[in-house]
Amino acid sequence: MTLAVIQMVSQADIRANLGTARRLLERAAEGGARLAVLPENFAAMGRTDISTVGRDEAQGRGPILPWLSQVAKDLGLWIVAGTLPLPPDDEPQGMVRACSLLVDDRGQRVARYDKLHLFDADVSDARGRYRESDSYAAGQRLVVVDTPVGRLGMTVCYDLRFAELFTALRLAGAELISAPSAFTAATGQAHWEMLIRTRAIETQCYMLAAGQGGEHPGGRMTHGHSSIVDYWGRVLHEQANGEAALVANRDAAAQVEARRRMPVLNHRRFTEPRIVSGTLE
Repeated sequence: MTLAVIQMVSQADIRANLGTARRLLERAAEGGARLAVLPENFAAMGRTDISTVGRDEAQGRGPILPWLSQVAKDLGLWIVAGTLPLPPDDEPQGMVRACSLLVDDRGQRVARYDKLHLFDADVSDARGRYRESDSYAAGQRLVVVDTPVGRLGMTVCYDLRFAELFTALRLAGAELISAPSAFTAATGQAHWEMLIRTRAIETQCYMLAAGQGGEHPGGRMTHGHSSIVDYWGRVLHEQANGEAALVANRDAAAQVEARRRMPVLNHRRFTEPRIVSGTLE
């Protein structure tokens, strides 16, 4: 059960980014990967027309969705397509969402996850202020789906800071979790590896953390350090900066045995605690 994560340094040119993504996905497929995860904003970074890009895609006028289907078929690869801007399926003129699509090796869409937690924060970097909610609407639901390499829970970037989401994914049967990201250099240096490894340990899942790693339009710097981390928190493969296709194997039997020996899911005490007179009930 071979897994891959792709690290990129995406720019504003969509077609150039798609060319880079294909080259890296080819490398992953050559390494035996059955499923690969692209980073957040893999097709475009630093554009001001993101809503137009998304609506064009939804109405069949954009290059990204046809490319995604074709490359999955050509390479015989299941792909988590990082994120791309798409309006809701039932509201094509609505506000776009940071959408992570899963397509199978026939190029068919299997699942859609819209990023639940939007990054509205002040950061000590050159840009300083990030407000995703100015451009995107938040998602509304969890997504866990079966794949040839295991049951996949889907997340995106800032979601990593919300442990309750990952607990819910594990309760829904997740065995591996995708985390396409574009962490800022400042927050990534402080928290990225700690968050990825912690989420792996507490869920006993493989974490597929595909990041952006370099300089983007407007001087934005992303942290990189894409990695595949196993259910015990071990970093199986990592790339600091630049482009990469990282490949590692999932040992399903060892994961099952680790969960059996340490059944943390069965030991949970705080499911829906209520505070009554200063004590938990």
